[in-house]
Amino acid sequence: MVDLPDSWPLSAADALRDALLAAYADSTRGYHDTRHLTEVLGRLDELAAAGVAYDRVPVVLAAWFHDGVYDGERDAEERSAIWAEDALARVVEPPVVTEVARLVRLTETHLPEDDDSNGCALSDADLAILAAPQRRYGEYVGAVRTEYAHVDDESFRFGRSEVLRGLLAKPHLFHTTYARERWEDAARANVEAELATLGG
Repeated sequence: MVDLPDSWPLSAADALRDALLAAYADSTRGYHDTRHLTEVLGRLDELAAAGVAYDRVPVVLAAWFHDGVYDGERDAEERSAIWAEDALARVVEPPVVTEVARLVRLTETHLPEDDDSNGCALSDADLAILAAPQRRYGEYVGAVRTEYAHVDDESFRFGRSEVLRGLLAKPHLFHTTYARERWEDAARANVEAELATLGG
């Protein structure tokens, strides 16, 4: 289990870390909470331990920021990226700021280029929940529904089904060899099973 404070890579920016932790701990969040952040960081560690190469500082920072803003609106990734650009400009070099913001924006589509090692690692870590064991996947589905409690059941079923069909239409969900070999089949099975429960 990842210790969130210890996983923060900037020793001189603890106040920024704490602001992000407070955002993820907001009581209105369902899935995109501190547990999700912990799981993404854990999957990045797993990828690194398996030999997947990526630039640790910008990728870990992007993981911290990628759902820094989350309220169910379509531009949350963009607002998270802007937060990263504004906040990190004072504590890291400009190329790192640029890369973190780029990676945060990438989590809207999860479509990195094959040679984008940083993007592939972050995308795979973010989507790894799709390959979770049945119980955890069920908790994830319930938490997503909580975040859309303001949406009626019929509209939610339609929207969620569209998201799931979009995932299944991709040639592959994961981009690193490690993730594709270990997570792809389980993820597709979970998504197909959920779609079936929605009548999709």
